[in-house]
Amino acid sequence: MEPLLADLFHKGLNLRHLKRLLKDLGLQRRNFSDIDTVITFIQNELNESGQLHGYRMMSQRCRENGLSVRLNDVRVILRNLDPGGVFLRTSRCLRRRAYFASGPNFIYHIDGYDKLKPFGICISGCICGFSRKTIWLNAYNTNNNPRIIGGYYLEAVKQYGGCPRFVRADYGTENGHVKNFQTFFMRHLQGGERSYMDGTSSANQRIERWWSYLRQQHLHIWIEAF
Repeated sequence: MEPLLADLFHKGLNLRHLKRLLKDLGLQRRNFSDIDTVITFIQNELNESGQLHGYRMMSQRCRENGLSVRLNDVRVILRNLDPGGVFLRTSRCLRRRAYFASGPNFIYHIDGYDKLKPFGICISGCICGFSRKTIWLNAYNTNNNPRIIGGYYLEAVKQYGGCPRFVRADYGTENGHVKNFQTFFMRHLQGGERSYMDGTSSANQRIERWWSYLRQQHLHIWIEAF
């Protein structure tokens, strides 16, 4: 092995020194996850929201859940497990995700609007996912303080005489108090710890669409004016 390394790189580098360099740099041979485990995980994802994911997004989901897998392996697995979805994605005919809410006050969508922050106006909003009724729309000098957002939530609970079954919000510390309040109120129900859901802004559909409407119909002229 040592003469071969020297012949290839024209360096007098012995095997022990090479291993020490690799260790110092944190480089090591990857140990890929068991393929059956990966197939089971991808199948479970396809039964839920993962049915819209391509192989790149699916491989990222695998890594986020502690699985080490080759990108090409994920592509082959998806081709066999979901040939219809692969065909739709390659033909640019994507299936739109169907939004569902059981009724009024079933799920609230919470988010902050930062486009007016340069003018000192920070907006926090919440709408009902079923009826798109505005639960609150408050402007203050901050929308990042968890005590402020938690106060908005408690005021809504008091006003409407109860809390929703689910709350959907973005990742962020500003929603920490809302999460604690929501899970506390729903603690008596089975699965109450899952009554608060967080994720990316792009997945928080209802409130993001409402912000788009707000800008188009009301705020655009003011933002462009300055």
